[in-house]
Amino acid sequence: MTAAPDCLFCKIVAGEIPAEVVHESARTLAFRDINPQAPLHVLVVPRDHEPNAAASAEADAAMFAEIATSARAVAAGEGYDDYRLVFNTGAGVGQTVFHTHGHVLAGRPMGWPPG
Repeated sequence: MTAAPDCLFCKIVAGEIPAEVVHESARTLAFRDINPQAPLHVLVVPRDHEPNAAASAEADAAMFAEIATSARAVAAGEGYDDYRLVFNTGAGVGQTVFHTHGHVLAGRPMGWPPG
């Protein structure tokens, strides 16, 4: 497993910082967002560190697909058939933790376009 020493999400994956974990797979960890934007707001992160979704998809497409599979499992486990999966890639679009993570959002109407 690759980790970045100062990465918040790497520390959560390692168990150094507590989080409310709702789903785990061999290569992902899903936990509740501390500032939820919907009744369901869970972050799905790869256990290996990559700075953003584009880097993760390039480094390991199968692992990136597992993020989507884990997101589906999270939504279903919480009783939602409809959900939104969001990746922010770069500070200019709101990424604040530079470890790939997908936001699983559900439980309220969501407009389009987002943002």
